[in-house]
Amino acid sequence: MNSAWNRLTKTRKKRKQTLQYEETEINANKQEISEHLDGNLTNIKEALGNSSDLAIREFKMGKPSLHKVAIVYINGLADNELIGRFIIEKLMGNVNNTESVDPESPSQLFTYIKENILIVGTVEDITDWNKMLLFLLSGQTILLIDGWNQVISCAAQGGEIRAITEPSGEPAIRGPKESFVEALITNTAMVRHRIKSPNLWVETMKLGKITQTDVAIMYIEGIVNDKLLTEVKERLGKIEADEITGSNTIEEWINDDTWTPWPTMLTTERPDVVAGNLLEGRVAIFVDGTPIPLILPATWNQFFQTAEDYYMRWNIASFLRLLRFVSFLITLFGPALFIAFISFHPEMIPTPLLVSLTAQRQGIPFPVFIEALLMEFTFEILREAGVRMPRPIGQAVSIVGALVLGEAAVSAGIVSSSMVIVVAGTAIASFTMPHHSLMDATRLLRFLMMILAASFGLYGIGLGVIVLVAHTCSIRSFGIPYLAPFTPLIFADWKDTLIRLPKPFLSTRPRLISQTKIKRTGNIQNLGPSPRENQTKDNESKRGSNET
Repeated sequence: MNSAWNRLTKTRKKRKQTLQYEETEINANKQEISEHLDGNLTNIKEALGNSSDLAIREFKMGKPSLHKVAIVYINGLADNELIGRFIIEKLMGNVNNTESVDPESPSQLFTYIKENILIVGTVEDITDWNKMLLFLLSGQTILLIDGWNQVISCAAQGGEIRAITEPSGEPAIRGPKESFVEALITNTAMVRHRIKSPNLWVETMKLGKITQTDVAIMYIEGIVNDKLLTEVKERLGKIEADEITGSNTIEEWINDDTWTPWPTMLTTERPDVVAGNLLEGRVAIFVDGTPIPLILPATWNQFFQTAEDYYMRWNIASFLRLLRFVSFLITLFGPALFIAFISFHPEMIPTPLLVSLTAQRQGIPFPVFIEALLMEFTFEILREAGVRMPRPIGQAVSIVGALVLGEAAVSAGIVSSSMVIVVAGTAIASFTMPHHSLMDATRLLRFLMMILAASFGLYGIGLGVIVLVAHTCSIRSFGIPYLAPFTPLIFADWKDTLIRLPKPFLSTRPRLISQTKIKRTGNIQNLGPSPRENQTKDNESKRGSNET
């Protein structure tokens, strides 16, 4: 009885604490900007937990009765040099030059500072407390005046930003050698540097109830499909998460099929890849703090294409694309076919080769499936170790470890030398795929094919292929079939899939992606908002004026 009463008491206490926390949070949201400068500064300190990186600079302006003014910013998020030269120095330099300001009116001092003293690019009036804190935590500088319940927000973001370097995951030979960084404004500017068009639009929103991460949607108005753009905005608006830590979080929230191993969105770190996809009618999603944006919708053949294909001759690019596709088949079916031939269909192997393989397997204690599984797991462990370790050490460990373990396993009679060749060839073939998301999915599906081959031989592999193709055909990426233009069959779009024809023949955009302007040549005056949209906006403005 006492234990039950104690549990009930604890539950009531927890419920009371939860209610108190909710009330405190509600009161914090209802807080307003006060006319008292000291009270505002105290509330800002309390809201940020008296953080050590909060910088406050107080001084006085106006004469003969000097008004107290304060500059507030976050060290590391704001540009200290910009604040010192163009805000604090200008304000303190005008202390004795404000005869036209009524000393009894802080509102006039507020207007005078905003219109005559501040020379930064963007200045905004703020009356909402939560908005002020959000701007402050976004790197902007806040100016407060004693006796006035509004603040001025100055765009003075700064801090340390990683320099633009050569892409590490997508190396360039002939193309531009620059990659995205973690700063959102830098990434969008790199794309604008390549597409100098007023129809390149960028819409920014904040996602994450706690992180308040800046997310930008970039597209070309007049080329992008309006239905696709609406769908993207709706899915982003439905994200209900406390934290948005990167583009991978958004990818998991808005993708079409959560359970498929295939990637349904293209990721890249190269600005020229984003520019090329935008010109085809796709949408790019940038996340602040992440150097890898999302490109959607994505189709299966895109993951075999690289930016290098468009900087070399078309016949060489076509050969390399076909080579990647063959490597994909080797990665997916190589060990499975070896297991099926050895275990179930030895009659399909030429006799001299079969005799050699049988001689190599003399004394091997494991079945061929266990042998392949053991070697595959060993190579996957070496691959993961090479990625996680420091780069110079990781490369040495992965190469030397594979050679030493492979030779030692063959010498010890644990695996056959032919199995080492098959597994090593499969691992090398997997590195020809340009996108890691496709390579990881293929590595995962390879184990499934090995299990089917060990269970039913070639019949199991055939069954797996049927199920895999049926599943892939059912996938959609924002309404676009994943296997387009193969299913549905659109021959006009085959010219830039597994092969690439010369540039003069690439005169049309993919039919299912951009449904508004298919041709890449011709008059561009029809880009921009459609007449229907302009008429709707005019009607809304007329309706608003009539109501007024």
